[in-house]
Amino acid sequence: MTTSERENPTAPMEVRPVAVGWDVLAADGSVVHLRPICRDDEAALKAINHRVSDRSIYLRFFALSRVNADEHTHHLIGADPMHGYVALVAELDGAVVGVASYEPMRADEAEMAFLVDDAVHGRGIGTLLLEQLAAVARERGIRHLHADTLVENAPMLRLFLDSGFREVHKMDSGVVELTLDTEYDVRTLDRMAERESAAESRSLRPVLSPRSVAVIGAGRKAGGIGHEVLRNLKDGGFTGSLYAVNPNADRIAGIPAFPSIKEVPEPVDLAVISVPADRVARVVEECGQFGVGGAVILTSGFSELGSQGRQAQLELLEIARRHSLRLIGPNCLGIVNTDPEVRLDATFATVRPTAGSLALAAQSGAVGIAVLDHAGRIGPGISEFVSLGNKVDVSGNDLLLHWWHDPRTDVIGLYLESFGNPRKFGRLARLVGRTKPVLVVKGGRSTGGRRAGASHTAAAATPDTAVDALFEQSGVLRMETLEELVDTARVLSGRPLPQGRRLGIVGNAGGAGVLAADAAGAVDLDVPELSATTMSELVEVTGAVGAGNPVDLGAAATPQTLEHAIRIVLASGEVDAVLVSYAATRAGDLDATYAAIARAAAGATVPILVNCLGASGAAGPIPLADGSSLPVYAFPETAVRALGHAVRYAAWRTRPQGVVPVVDGTDRDGARAIVRHFLNSHREGGWLDPARAEQLMLCAGIPVVAALTAATRQATLEAGERVGYPVVLKTAATGIVHKTDVGGVRLGLRTAAELDRAYGELTAAVSDPHVVVQATAWPGVELVAGLVRDPLFGPVLMVGSGGVLTDLMADRRWRGLPLTDLDAAEMLRSLRCAPLLAGYRGAAGADEPAVLDVLHRIAWLADAVPELAELDINPLTAAPAGAVAVDVKVRLAPADPEPDWYARHLR
Repeated sequence: MTTSERENPTAPMEVRPVAVGWDVLAADGSVVHLRPICRDDEAALKAINHRVSDRSIYLRFFALSRVNADEHTHHLIGADPMHGYVALVAELDGAVVGVASYEPMRADEAEMAFLVDDAVHGRGIGTLLLEQLAAVARERGIRHLHADTLVENAPMLRLFLDSGFREVHKMDSGVVELTLDTEYDVRTLDRMAERESAAESRSLRPVLSPRSVAVIGAGRKAGGIGHEVLRNLKDGGFTGSLYAVNPNADRIAGIPAFPSIKEVPEPVDLAVISVPADRVARVVEECGQFGVGGAVILTSGFSELGSQGRQAQLELLEIARRHSLRLIGPNCLGIVNTDPEVRLDATFATVRPTAGSLALAAQSGAVGIAVLDHAGRIGPGISEFVSLGNKVDVSGNDLLLHWWHDPRTDVIGLYLESFGNPRKFGRLARLVGRTKPVLVVKGGRSTGGRRAGASHTAAAATPDTAVDALFEQSGVLRMETLEELVDTARVLSGRPLPQGRRLGIVGNAGGAGVLAADAAGAVDLDVPELSATTMSELVEVTGAVGAGNPVDLGAAATPQTLEHAIRIVLASGEVDAVLVSYAATRAGDLDATYAAIARAAAGATVPILVNCLGASGAAGPIPLADGSSLPVYAFPETAVRALGHAVRYAAWRTRPQGVVPVVDGTDRDGARAIVRHFLNSHREGGWLDPARAEQLMLCAGIPVVAALTAATRQATLEAGERVGYPVVLKTAATGIVHKTDVGGVRLGLRTAAELDRAYGELTAAVSDPHVVVQATAWPGVELVAGLVRDPLFGPVLMVGSGGVLTDLMADRRWRGLPLTDLDAAEMLRSLRCAPLLAGYRGAAGADEPAVLDVLHRIAWLADAVPELAELDINPLTAAPAGAVAVDVKVRLAPADPEPDWYARHLR
């Protein structure tokens, strides 16, 4: 579910402002609103104290005293958050149903407590409160939450133990003392995602698998959007009850019509709304009052029109939340579910969806139509389709969770133009991708929006850089085109994944085989020579013209010959995938050939793709006896490109996930002090001077070449003596970031005389006496390492070839946070300069662990200093004995520390 900060201070007077807080899904799919406690909650919380059972009071307060419960409630209401007290309440359908709180014990520890209304037990509300309480605690520096509960309080013990947070506990005199670590680990995040996935599926059931649908705004005449949706639902064979809502008709297209949703004779799961924009809010309110579970809003005229439309859209969200009603759209094409038990085509497209295994979400309706058509004609068909439109509620993240465990979906495809919560998307995609591939076409790849930045890192960070980093870490397959998305989905749907990069090519057209082999090299696939034994068998059994790889059977090859050749190559164990390239001719029998390929593929444990040239309309899949099928492609290059994506995905899926290393020797307080001191005198931020930049690096434990600042000739000479010759002289003039561009660097100064002469020349060139005298770094490979803080994606880290090669080579790799040990290693080892680090042509290798340690310390610094807008270490010299920062640039910008959700939402 889209988690939004529901605060709207600019709302017009006629629109009731949305309450502050966070909407989440309970286990049963209902919407729960979590928010900070306020004084107005005292009566509602005391009512819970007197409504719950005696046993609930006893288990919570260790005594049968509702007076004590009321006193505790009064204490929570009056507790001062500035002194570390935190209390959250949960609302369901506008009523307070639970409270969770903690009170500080020591610097990083607090004691927590919960009470949930008996009437909502079993719906997961306590778990939601615990997760959010732990998140608030973590953001406010609390590392451990403690709770005492009775041994007999099984539900509360199960809540804690099933939460996924790391915990320790002990028993004393019938009391269990629990301590939860608020830090997320893989187990915590997996448990949270599993719970959210189950809740999303329940919440979306009325939308995607409705038992009854009402089309509100269905016109009587053909051509209107509402009328055409109604016809699609009817003609598509929707298995549930279907109604039209139109005050001016009794029947439309043979479907019963009623004046309003409230007059439909049975409960309605899904409302498809196609009325003018100014009537949509009223219709959604009526749907909520009537108990409708979800709505698809086809109407345009909302956020796509600007601020007024955005405000109207927020009003829709508020109404929907109040009634636990899920919304798709507005401004969308509709939704599809091809399940034979549902057969839902709630779109106004002319394409009739074909059942299959690709689930698709698209922000653009036109994109959705194109994929529905293409996937239906050539495979793999569609399991479910959602046109997201303006994404007021249901988002790509919600659908990822829903499709994660959907048995009819093998592949998830997304067309996205924007991310609502990119960090959450990355986390979910990484989790979902372990069992199902996620394919994404991302609109808006233009570099026209390249960010302005003075550092090499920021200048190199195009708007697309963060997206690529996110996808790379998450195992998401980025597709260039919609056609490529469908082509790749065909390889990944219902067939075994390739276990390696070895491709065998078999066919009756030598030229097509050569093209396929060339294409394989372009996507990093191997086309290995077959063994002498395999080649001998191929020649003996098939009479192959060329028994190498590609295997050319000749134009006269019969279907039986092709079948034998495929079986021999499969049985050899020498390939991880097979491409059958067949040129259709009048002398051949295409149906018999396809049947032969299907027989040879039966029971295969490697993927088999078919390229059929010259047979118009023969690109549909080849069915197999087990109910699966083989994808057929018109061109060999298309097939190989799709297979390359499948190989890349299979390799990522088998790769260990890695861990985020814990770096030692850091000084968070010192780093924060440097930042506070600088921003106190530079309210709008700016570049740190070299001395402060060096101090910040040392707080992160990053080694820096010794340097001293000076502002006079005499001080410069004294600094040279202290640092020790040979030295490097650099300008420290304000505003100069790229020093070499203005002649602001002098290298290899071996004597005081050379330093004196260089000082005069350099200060004259830049008209500023401020300089840095630095020791000469030990020789090694020059790298660049740094980060830029993307406003949407957060910190994005970079490593690449450094020094004078930084811009010339453009040899860079990017990753986001969190940065695992495998992420960092892959960044470094995939650089073109990586052979230099390993020791090229007999040269001494660099200390790779030291370089990786610097990358993890940059990641630590990004987390500890949210004000860190740009960091550039160039060069970072990687030598056999370590890695050291030679030149450091740091730009700070005002920012909240880690976003404090609780403080932001205090009334």
